[in-house]
Formats: sequence, C-alpha cells, structure tokens
Amino acid sequence: MDDDSPDVRLGVDVGGTFTDVVLLVAGELTTAKVPTTDDQSEGVLTGVEAACEAAGVDPSDVDTFRHATTVSVNALLEGAGVETALVTTEGFGDVLAIGRQNRPALYDLGATKPDPLVPRGRRHELDERTTPAGIERRVTDEAVAEVADALADSVESVAVALLHSYASPENERRVAEGLRERLDVPVSASHEVLGTFREYERTATTVADAVLRPVVDDYLARLETGATDRGLPAPRVMQANGGIAAAATVREHAVATVLSGPAAGVVGASLFQSRAADALGDDDAETTGLVTFDMGGTSSDVSLVRDGTVERTAEADVGGHPVRIPMVDVNTVGAGGGSVAWVDDGGALRVGPQSAGADPGPACYGKGGDRPTVTDAALELGYLGADTTLGGDLELDADRAETVLATLAEDAGLDSSVDAAQGVYRVANATMTRAIRGVTVERGHDPREFALVAFGGAGPMHAAALAERLGVGTVLVPPGNGVLSALGLLAADETHDAARTYRQSLADVDTDAVEAVYDDLRESVLADATDPSRAVVEREADCRYAGQSFELAVDAPESFDPETVRERFHAVHERTRGYRLDEPVDLVNCRVTATIEGDPPTLTYEPEGDPFVGKRDTLFESGFYRSPVYRRERAPVGTPVDGPAIFEGGESTVVVPPTWTATAADDGTLVLEDDG
Repeated sequence: MDDDSPDVRLGVDVGGTFTDVVLLVAGELTTAKVPTTDDQSEGVLTGVEAACEAAGVDPSDVDTFRHATTVSVNALLEGAGVETALVTTEGFGDVLAIGRQNRPALYDLGATKPDPLVPRGRRHELDERTTPAGIERRVTDEAVAEVADALADSVESVAVALLHSYASPENERRVAEGLRERLDVPVSASHEVLGTFREYERTATTVADAVLRPVVDDYLARLETGATDRGLPAPRVMQANGGIAAAATVREHAVATVLSGPAAGVVGASLFQSRAADALGDDDAETTGLVTFDMGGTSSDVSLVRDGTVERTAEADVGGHPVRIPMVDVNTVGAGGGSVAWVDDGGALRVGPQSAGADPGPACYGKGGDRPTVTDAALELGYLGADTTLGGDLELDADRAETVLATLAEDAGLDSSVDAAQGVYRVANATMTRAIRGVTVERGHDPREFALVAFGGAGPMHAAALAERLGVGTVLVPPGNGVLSALGLLAADETHDAARTYRQSLADVDTDAVEAVYDDLRESVLADATDPSRAVVEREADCRYAGQSFELAVDAPESFDPETVRERFHAVHERTRGYRLDEPVDLVNCRVTATIEGDPPTLTYEPEGDPFVGKRDTLFESGFYRSPVYRRERAPVGTPVDGPAIFEGGESTVVVPPTWTATAADDGTLVLEDDG
C-alpha cells in the first residue's frame, strides 16, 4: 500500500449463512468467518473481534471500516419491512397491484404475483395533475394536511409517487415537504429516488425505498453504536452499484443497498484481472474477460467483467418487486452450500431454492438439521473431510450427512448415500451452469474466451466441474476467496449515481436544455460525495431507436453533441444486439456518475511449511481416487500440482479434478488449468 494509506483496513460482508471478515494490515490478510445472526450487527461485531484477536490488533486501531449487508434484500424477500403508505395521483392507487402485462411464468396457469408492498388500504390519492409538459393542477396544502392526518400514528414510512413527477417534480416536492413537516416518519419521494419514467417501476422502487429506510436506519444505528463502543470508526456501506457510500447517504437512499454483498464480490474478483490475463496469455489485461462465480451458503451469484469494467444494469427484480437503480449486473440462483436436496412429485431429484441457512444449517453441522444439502453431499463425496472445520471451528459430522443422504437415496430410488450425493452435486452444478450461460452464451459471449474466478465458501469446490461443462480452461481461486466479497469492500470506489428522463429525438434535441439536466445531476451526485474535489464525473445517455421499448446506455461527451451520441448508440446497439438500423434515435434518460477512486489492497503471500497433510477417498465422474490433501496457505509458488487434489483453507476448500493442475501464483492466487 502507499505510505499515506490506512494501516489497518476492515471489511465485513454478511451472507445468508456466514458473516465474512477481512482485516488488512500492511498487506497481510487476516480473515474470520462466523455464523450470521438474526440481528446482523451482532454477528458483524463478533466477526470483527475474532479477526482483530487473530491479527493481534485492537479494534480501536482500525482506520477504515467498510460493510456489505443483506438487511435490505432480506426485508424485501421476507416481507419484513415496516408499515408503509403510498401517496399518489388520484386514479393511480392501483399501479402497484396492476404492474406490467407480462406474466412471471408464461406457461404456468397457476403462477401468482407477490402481494404489493403497500396494501390497498394504505394507498392514498391526491387531486393533482402533472404532465410531461408541466403542472396542470397544483396540489393544495389542505389536501396534503388531510393525508397527513389520515397517516398520523398509523404508518412508519411514506412513499410519494405522483404521475410524471420525473419531468415536473413541483407537486411531488410540495407533498413530500408537507408530510415531512407534519409526520415524524421518513418520506421517500420518487423524483429523489428515481427520476426516470415508467410509472410502475418508479412507484415500486420508491415504495421499496420507503419500506427499507426505517429498517436500514435502525440496523445502522445498532451497528454504529456497537462500533463506537469498541473504538471502531463508523462503517461505510457498499451500494448495489458497486460503490461505497457514507452511512448517512445510504440512510437517505436505503434501496441502494439491495444486493450490496454480491456487488462487493464482483468488485473483489475484478482485482485479479491481470492474473487472468497472465494465465490466458492475453497481452492486454484490460480486455481480459472474467466470469465471476460466488457460491455461498444460500445462493450462487454470477456476473461478468469485460474490458476492465464490471457489468452494470439499471433494473432488477427482488422477490417479484422491480427495483430500478444502478447496480452490478448479477445473476442469482438458489444453489448454495446450504441448499436443500429433495425429490419432487415426479420422482426427480431437485436442489434448492430452499436453504438450511446458518441455523440449523446442513445436517453435517450437527445443529439439528435433518435435511440433506449440497454441503452434506460434498462431505460424502470426500471433497470435505470429516476433520475439516468450517468458519474456523465448526466441525462436521460425516455420519449425520450419510444418514440424511441415505434417506434421500431411498426417496429418489437410488442405491446408496454416495449415489444420492453424486446426484445432488450434479443437479447443483447444472443449476449453476445455467446461471453462467445466462450471462455469457445468452448474451452473445463465448464462455471459452473468459477465465472463471471462483470464490465464496463453496465456489472453489464446484468451479472446475462447471468450467468443464462450459469449455472454460482456466479457473482462478483468489487468496482469501472464501471472504472475497469482504476483500472487495476494501477495493471499491466511492460511487454516486443520478438519472433523469429527458425524452426527445436526437434530431430535435435542445442541447442547452440537455446540458441543464446534466448540470443538475452533476450537482446532485457531488452533493453526496465525501470529497467532491476528488470526484471524477462521467455522463451517459440512454438511447433507443424510435419505437423501441427499451434503451441502451452510451457515453455522452462533455459537451452534448447529438451526432456523436447517435454514432455511439449505433455501435453499442450493433455490439449488444447484433445489428443496427437506419432509423431515428431518441434520447430517453440522462445519467451522471461521480466516482472517487479507491485504494485497491496489495496482498503479500509467503508460504511456509509442508503443504501436504494426508490423503482421502474422493469421487469424481471418472471414479474413486485416493486424493492428496494440501494446506492452501502453504502451497509453494510456481509448483504445479496435478489433480485429483484437495486444497483446504480457513474459509473454503478447492477441488482439483483429474486432468486439471493447480499452481500458486506469487500473490497466493491458485490457478487451475484443464490439461484435457
């Protein structure tokens, strides 16, 4: 690290099963993994204390504390948010319930949509009229006061989403300010949360923000109190866009913390792009493509890094609720180490999306779990050993795993617990392979041209098997891979985004008006930056061919030039969709991002001691093997190890199948290559 960088840096990522902690002191990495608790702040602080004790560091010596949480996404998925009201334009109270015409499952006649986050009884309508051209009928103070009286003492949060307020927010601003004066609850206004068109998505995102604000605020208050008591600095929080923000900022934009953990993992994986370039023989590391694969206890997250940039998107679906915010483009499937294996009504073996979670967890945890999981299968197949400890001190019960898998085998009509374990492993791998195809093949990318970066507690056990299915010849397992999302927190930039709809044909656009929009957005993102003088501001334009329903983002020049934007859109459309049209191009949204560059950590790797610790029986597709087992942190640099082999570490286990080799790089990255 540079001399002026913090000496002690702390990152904590909360997962569905484990809470991961990394502590970086002058390039030396100390990690801890503890069970996630119901009150996540308790698990976070327990993990911090464990990491500090292991590193011989007092918590008060920590200079930087960064954090990724699942509080917000859990609240949406579990319906655990607060009592929230929606205030909207008269006649539009059912926007949340109507949604879009598309069906969640096209051929499922019994498919149902989730209940709206705000029931009909808590949706209030105001007599006002806003159009894209301006205000036609102003909202009155009396109407706002009447709504405030109706909401007093009955709700914990309010969302305000008036028709077309993205274009003319005056009425919405008056309503929001009036409610804030009269009510002692947070108020989320759609023009502040999401200043772009599409009524349903804007309303749904604003409601999600309102539902989450008290939840996130309460959680951060508990965490900050616990941190202060231990002498820790206030935490800075990862956002879904892959950037860090101050706790005060995310308190005002709570929806921005949805999926913050997966975003941190992708940022962490992108640190090893140059290592992938070396393995693939690429001359330009900036163009090396990565498929990031994060398999934890509950789910698996897949994303892409292309041309040195983490792939981002502006929309996602969380528990059936649309969330339109800038975020790292992550494809998530319900297949993790704790995913439960079961037999459906047709007799087919299935895995997930149900998870055993942290408590009771897989059967082999010995904490009362009685259902077979992917982790139990890994233990039965020999990828994990009976003497393997997870999270530092969690010992595994091989007999218990065998018992529940034997029951599964009987239900599935299989011969033995080993057959059941192999079936569970195959089904889980098939699910994760589909997820990787979803971000590569289905988007026109050849996975064989990418390196697979595997991390998470369970990712390296499955990575090589997935790579074989996809024709990928190189797998990277970074140092600290079991806690890579926490490490990614230390590398993340500070990032702030803002967007506003401005719909006009590029042929007719008023460049002065567009520049005024960009100036307002620039002012907004710089207001959130901790040090505006260091922020780099970039501009984008969402464009589409006239008549198209959806947009593509292109870089917008500092001085808006319609012809330059048009040519860039043609090129982006041809690259992503495979063709270009000789049609007029419309400008739809203006976007601005302010970035304060982070300080990526530099890791040291100094292996000591004999890595070999023994052998154990393992089952691969080609049969049983007596596989050597090595300590991951002792693997000598540059010495290839032929598979089959197992590398065990403090946070995860790496499985090297037959025909593969594993070589430790000088930074501790384990490079797996398929020798065919």
